[in-house]
Amino acid sequence: MAQNTCEDRSRGCRLRIDEFYNIMSGEKLRRNIPISLPSLGEDEWLALREPIESGWVTQGPKVSAFEKLFAERHEVKHAIAVSNCTTALHLALVALGIKAGDEVLVPAFTWVATANAVMYCGATPVFIDVDPLTFNVDPEQIAAKITDRTKAIIPVHLFGLCADIDAIKSVAPQLRIVEDAACAAGSGYHGRPAGSLGDIGCFSFHPRKSVTTGEGGMLTTNSDELGELMNRLRNHGASISEEQRHHGPKPYILPEFELVGYNYRMTDLQGAVGVVQLGKLDTFIDERQKWADFYSKELGSIEWLRTPFVPEGYKHGWQSYVLFVDETISPYKRNDLMEILQEKGISTRPGTHAVHMLKYYAKHFGLNPEDIPGAYACNEYSMSIPLHNQMTAEDYSYIVETIRAL
Repeated sequence: MAQNTCEDRSRGCRLRIDEFYNIMSGEKLRRNIPISLPSLGEDEWLALREPIESGWVTQGPKVSAFEKLFAERHEVKHAIAVSNCTTALHLALVALGIKAGDEVLVPAFTWVATANAVMYCGATPVFIDVDPLTFNVDPEQIAAKITDRTKAIIPVHLFGLCADIDAIKSVAPQLRIVEDAACAAGSGYHGRPAGSLGDIGCFSFHPRKSVTTGEGGMLTTNSDELGELMNRLRNHGASISEEQRHHGPKPYILPEFELVGYNYRMTDLQGAVGVVQLGKLDTFIDERQKWADFYSKELGSIEWLRTPFVPEGYKHGWQSYVLFVDETISPYKRNDLMEILQEKGISTRPGTHAVHMLKYYAKHFGLNPEDIPGAYACNEYSMSIPLHNQMTAEDYSYIVETIRAL
């Protein structure tokens, strides 16, 4: 039977499909480079032992340790772990008092969860166009969308590149800012970490992110009031956490519930993994930066491809490496190009989707694709290629050689 090969146990076991053989036919299977793989291994495996043996597997000491480390790394006073980034976005908006009748500005090119979280509050997402050069919200498009019902904006740090928060604040100083930093753990903006730039930051630990806990999310804030409120809201609205109650003088007395909250807690199993992963974050990003530079150098001369643009003073987190295909001069349509690369064993994806083009939002708000042209272009012509910490130098060279040969 074919065996997995383990190149580095501390970084996780890589499923080397290109080294497997079809026993029946004797033919070597074709290369397969996935769009993303989490970098998990023995360190994370061993970290699970303590919560399993202690029996404390729901939110507890490991989550607390993860929160403390995350807050320190992102230079904020409070970090509150939750079940995923979507619940983080929802809690952030609830904590800011967003309700039915309010409007929240949302980039049109983002994962659907950004807009969905606004809908959960009964509020209305108002879509803002993006700059196709950065894939982030275009600050120049914001002012025209503000009404007397607009209460907040959710700038997305897409693919790990921070949105231009200073420009956003200059055109909309009255709006509360919720950073959708799902892709941006470890990213920076003029010397400040993502998650410290607005009122609240929201992070994801999905397996496609630089660091992962499987699912999982984190809220960050420098506000004591918001930090306390979100801490309670994630735990059904309880006045104290389960850990505090069990370790207190009267564990048999249930807490008071003064708020209608949610069960958005992270487990201690996830927290234990998160502590280990966070310790590797900067190493992961540095490695991704190295190979992002390699891609940009090797692919930058291809006239019909635009490599990612990183403004001066930004630290890109490189959750994804996203190209822009100029179909006016490209030998292939974007979708045809992705199919060709898939056949050659290279996984690709569109960068993400334009939410205003998704069936529910298009129908609900009466929107057409061309109504928001920048997001439409990004939806149609962006292409993410593999960039993750399980790849080898051979993988990167093969991808570059294959694209350059098209």
